[in-house]
Amino acid sequence: MIIHVLADNQKIANRTDLKAEKGLSYHVSTGACAILFDVGGGQTFLQNARQLDLDIARVDVAVLSHRHHDHGNGLPVFLRENQHARVCLRACPTESYFFKYPIFKYTALQFEVGLDVTPLEDFKDRLWLIRQTTEICPNVFCVVNISEKYPRPAGNRYLFAGEKHSLRPDPFEHELFMIIQEPDGLVIFTGCAHSGVLNMIETAVEMFPGVRIKAVVGGFHLMGLPLFNTLGGSEADIRKIGEQLSAYPIDRLYTGHCTGMKAFRIMKQVLGDRIEHIPTGSCLRI
Repeated sequence: MIIHVLADNQKIANRTDLKAEKGLSYHVSTGACAILFDVGGGQTFLQNARQLDLDIARVDVAVLSHRHHDHGNGLPVFLRENQHARVCLRACPTESYFFKYPIFKYTALQFEVGLDVTPLEDFKDRLWLIRQTTEICPNVFCVVNISEKYPRPAGNRYLFAGEKHSLRPDPFEHELFMIIQEPDGLVIFTGCAHSGVLNMIETAVEMFPGVRIKAVVGGFHLMGLPLFNTLGGSEADIRKIGEQLSAYPIDRLYTGHCTGMKAFRIMKQVLGDRIEHIPTGSCLRI
């Protein structure tokens, strides 16, 4: 399997031809099919794909991990560039999603973080709404029934769903993750892991008992306030997650985006060479 990071918050320093953005997009080639996992926030994934000699028009299927703009607003770009691939996303009611952070007792910073739903209406025939765990191409699974064994990320406390003046904590019923099964083990793709990276791994272990996990790839949502790159919990909380991850039979973890560099450095202290930061332009052969 070959994975190219088309969009992430940072980029490889020596690739001046590539662009970074606050978003996520991976091009995944399994040999049997080409998958676009998330489409970032706009044009960046396509521009970088061209610089990396990857043909988005030949992608067989796209997957949206959840309905936030930094993972899904590149959708119209993808649908124009690729005329045939279906787009997998979790079936759920259409609603708005918000970031909300209290500033004073009666004042909060609030803005929308949901994706533009216009393409969902304009390209209904291209959508594949996932209601249960589904094999979308050979040995590639979109998973929606996610374990609740572990707490969800503390950074979720700033994320809400509903109408602007009647919000509730986002239950993330719009989130899925992806598992690719290869002869020598599994690769798990998390998107942002708002449901918890540990819960996603636990779900994969339950689905494929005793099977080696070659890699976990994606964001772990350990960031609190993106503007200031704060931790989503305490340093002790992040360290505990690292310790719990280390107990699973995982060869490598590759992360970026919403994990945040402060949390990554803490995880690195716990997991050592088992974890790696993957900025835009990274190429993984797993």
